[in-house]
Amino acid sequence: MKKFIQIILVIGISCFAFWLGFGQEQKREPNSYYNVFLDGELIGTINSKSKLEKYINVQNEFIKNKYKVDTVYSPNGLEIEKTISYTNEINTIEEVYNKIKEKKAFTIKGYQLTVKESNDQQVIYAVEKSIFENSLRKTIEIFVGAENYLNYVNDKQSEIKETGKKLENVYIENDKTIRETYISTDEIIYTDADDLSQYLIFGKDMKKREYIVKVGDTISAIAFNNKISIEEFLLSNPDIKSSKSLLFAGQTVQIAETSPQIKIVVDEYVVEDVEVTYQTIEQYDNTLAIGNNRVVQEGSNGTDRISKTVTKVNGTITNVNTESKVEMKPTVNKVVLIGQKYIPTVGSLASWGWPTDGGWTISSYYGYRINPISGARELHNGIDIAGTGYGSNIYATNNGVVTTASYNYVNGNYVIINHNNGYYTYYGHMSQMTVQEGQTVARGEVIGYVGTSGWATGPHLHYTIYIGVPYRGGYEIDPLTVYRWEFLF
Repeated sequence: MKKFIQIILVIGISCFAFWLGFGQEQKREPNSYYNVFLDGELIGTINSKSKLEKYINVQNEFIKNKYKVDTVYSPNGLEIEKTISYTNEINTIEEVYNKIKEKKAFTIKGYQLTVKESNDQQVIYAVEKSIFENSLRKTIEIFVGAENYLNYVNDKQSEIKETGKKLENVYIENDKTIRETYISTDEIIYTDADDLSQYLIFGKDMKKREYIVKVGDTISAIAFNNKISIEEFLLSNPDIKSSKSLLFAGQTVQIAETSPQIKIVVDEYVVEDVEVTYQTIEQYDNTLAIGNNRVVQEGSNGTDRISKTVTKVNGTITNVNTESKVEMKPTVNKVVLIGQKYIPTVGSLASWGWPTDGGWTISSYYGYRINPISGARELHNGIDIAGTGYGSNIYATNNGVVTTASYNYVNGNYVIINHNNGYYTYYGHMSQMTVQEGQTVARGEVIGYVGTSGWATGPHLHYTIYIGVPYRGGYEIDPLTVYRWEFLF
């Protein structure tokens, strides 16, 4: 009987324990946790979202000091989702932080500038919006001058009384947007407007070096020998105001190749007095012996007052539109009688005619530059003469025979003349040609008209002089070296 009672007690206690345990299991409450995902991958579970965010901020004093910010944030792509679970298996804040740190950089709050050109775009980051605004302003000032730009913005430019210049329009051609965002600290983040301006002009791979001026050096020679344009030289040396400025031996100048990241367009209204160089007119006279000549009228230069709109992109002239031309002083051509009536096929080595009408502007000189169409750095193998107007005359600059009257996609309609004295001349971008291959032409004879065929940002003549046969061993020279000094200014 006693043994039976003991068995009953054991069974009762077991039932009570089972009931007690079952009841407690039914009363357990689920807990709130936070799953941490990085780019969709679960990297841990924590009990407090705010503690992780605070820990990230506290552990990154270096980042806060570097960028002068108050808060460091989670990486882009980090998501923290609240979850309800019975599990007690969670990660510490430190464990999750270390996993995040290994996989991805943290972020700071800043601003993003997106610059678009055609189908391309680039993104630039800065800690403050004002850095973008100031750097864009500084970049524009480098191209147009700080005082000039300030007067333009405040509408305080001086009126042109006789001659002078005035900014009509200054703008950035690229589409651009600025917005606030979280920036990964493994990106380049600008904290200074001057540093960003340097990038906008010279690019991220800026190649800048010093050059010591030697006796006899000129700005154009230094630029050419270092394969940069004169405009790039002046941008690299803002204290030197003009391509005609004098340098001294021992002077240190900067040599840098520009790689503009934005397009700054400047429309400038210019009124200037331009010297019109006289032409030498040859008149054939059968009364003179062949090979003899006589000057019957000396020449003198005239002056035209030219009003024009000049468009520049990043300091390079892309278009010249002449609006008016007033003769201030007439040009008197030199007249020479030549002792033979037929047109010689051999050009003179003593003088050359100018290939366009008066009122011209040399929009691009012989030398290295960034091609305004292709964007490639290259040697510009001639001079571009603009400002005489679409359809104006193009003249043969010496006697000779037309060897080519053709078209290519770069220089459009073009003519090559063999002067049979070792020289060839090349005339490009014509709207129309008036000569054909094999034709003998005289200096001053119209061979075509100014146009925009081929790669051209506006109407102009591309003019080149070769020594030897072009494309067959001949080489280009600077055309201005065969003219009188008046053409250089």
